[in-house]
Amino acid sequence: MTITLTTTRCLIRPFERQDIESFMTYRNDLDWMKHQSFKGLSYVEYENALLGEQSLLQGAQLAIIDQVTGELIGDVYTQQEGTTYWIGYTISPTHARKGYAFEVMSELIRHLADRGAEAFKAGVLEENMASIALLRKLNFTYLTTEMDEQIYQLGVSDV
Repeated sequence: MTITLTTTRCLIRPFERQDIESFMTYRNDLDWMKHQSFKGLSYVEYENALLGEQSLLQGAQLAIIDQVTGELIGDVYTQQEGTTYWIGYTISPTHARKGYAFEVMSELIRHLADRGAEAFKAGVLEENMASIALLRKLNFTYLTTEMDEQIYQLGVSDV
């Protein structure tokens, strides 16, 4: 299933070749990405990961595009496990703290819930206070800690 969604300000779609350079700019900013995985790779490694065939069962990385400028401003990740979907998100530092992640994640959750999702989970490092605040704003609640990640969950009834 290919996901393409629009929000008030954004287009969420599969990655395209012209997105790779912008993706590399923030993904390879190791200070900005200190709380994230999938970073520090080469152009070819990102290209192979992002432009290849993706599925929700294997995990899909989607581009977040500013509808006005056409610029890549971040990405979302989702992976299906039965009726539960793991989600993750990254906004580039030049677009951070402007409400994009909340806008995009709200729409993605709504979209997946409309298609049968019953629950959502997200893993976050305990020092990533901005991400934890976003999850709480989206009505996620703390579930457990696995390895070094706090796991938050959201039931569809909480959407």
